[in-house]
Formats: sequence, structure tokens, C-alpha cells
Amino acid sequence: MVIADTFISQHSCSYLPNRDASLEYVLVEKISAEEYNYLMINGWRRFGHSLFKPKCQTCHACESLRIIVKDFKPNRSQKRAWKTNLDVELRIKTPHVTYEKLDLYNKYHFFQSFHRDWPDRGNRTEHEYAVSFTENPFKTEEWCYYLDDKLIALGYVDALEGGLSAIYFYYDPDHRDRSLGTFNVLKIIDDCQNRQLEHVYLGYYVANCGSLAYKANFLPFELNDPQSEEGWR
Repeated sequence: MVIADTFISQHSCSYLPNRDASLEYVLVEKISAEEYNYLMINGWRRFGHSLFKPKCQTCHACESLRIIVKDFKPNRSQKRAWKTNLDVELRIKTPHVTYEKLDLYNKYHFFQSFHRDWPDRGNRTEHEYAVSFTENPFKTEEWCYYLDDKLIALGYVDALEGGLSAIYFYYDPDHRDRSLGTFNVLKIIDDCQNRQLEHVYLGYYVANCGSLAYKANFLPFELNDPQSEEGWR
């Protein structure tokens, strides 16, 4: 691993109201998939070459969440989401920027800014999108979902020795009745089983944050406080 810079970012918490948050950042010039796998298991996440993890002094609400693949059993609503999207085609590609993807990303965030008060209004440029999602230090998969050859959802996934890690996902709000977010996680679990990997990593979970609540619906799962040394439980 070759480190370019490190710093602490302090800002208003994106998950819980009336709280401040701190993130520790490590910007890397080079890092292998094996090195990142070790860091991810110990609470780090990444966008592009930016690695980060919580560094809040008085709050430990952010916890890493991973699904235990071999024991996963879909509930009734998850079975419904799978059946609803049998007509959706998944194509796994090498990440690259297109205007179609950028338009879909901006449309999704513009919708969420009004319906969930997200601060991001979806005005990301081609360069900003590339830095976050397509310029990666090791091989990353781009999961594109099509309905009648039209892109309706997209996710980024790291295929690591410890499991599959869901980096980010967005979808066309015109198809929000399809539960595409749930369907994407189910597809990752299914693919993880086919690759004989143990876990699906869903990033950080915050118990009282509505936008992250869906992660706890995939049972069984384990949690890990990135700011402690207690390990997964």
C-alpha cells in the first residue's frame, strides 16, 4: 500500500440529527485487493482511492454489517422483490463513465433530496463520478440492471477473498415500486453463494437511521464497531 495523504474530516452527521461526525481518511496511490480486504474486515470502507472509517469521540453508532451467506433465508418481502424483478437483466461490467449512468445517478439523488432530505441534489460531474466509482486501485465490478435494454439501476461491488462488498447502489426512482435496492442485495448474496464466499459486506449500519434500516432485514448478520477491537459479533 502506498499512502498519498491522511486527514480527519469533521462535519454534521449524515445519519443522526443534531450530531457532529468525524471520519478518518487515508488517500492511497496504490493498494492491493488483499490489503483492502484486511482493512475492510477491520472497519474501513472506500470510494475510489479514498479509504475512510468513523473517528467520532463520543459516538459509536456506525457499525460495519456483513451478512452470513450460508445461513441466509429470504423473508416474504424479499422473496416478493426477487419474483417482481425476474424480468430484469444483470450485466456485470468493467466500471466506466457514460452519460446514461451519470444522468441516472443525478436523477436518483435529485429525487432523494426531496423525499428523504438528502443534501446531495445530484449535480455530480463526469470527473467527480469517475473519482468515486470508476477510478479504482484494483479490479471492481459494475453491476448494471436493465429492463427492456434500458438501464434502471447500477451498483459497484468489490469481489474480495473475504466476500463481496457492496460499495454503492442507485436506481431509477420511476421504478421504486420494484424494490430494486433489496433485489440488488439478493443478487449479491446469490452470486456470493455461487462463488463460495462467506460474507456480503453492506458498509455501515446505524440502528436509528431510517435510510440504513434495510440492511438489518438480511438475516443473519454480524456487526463490528470500527472504533473498537472487539471484533465481529
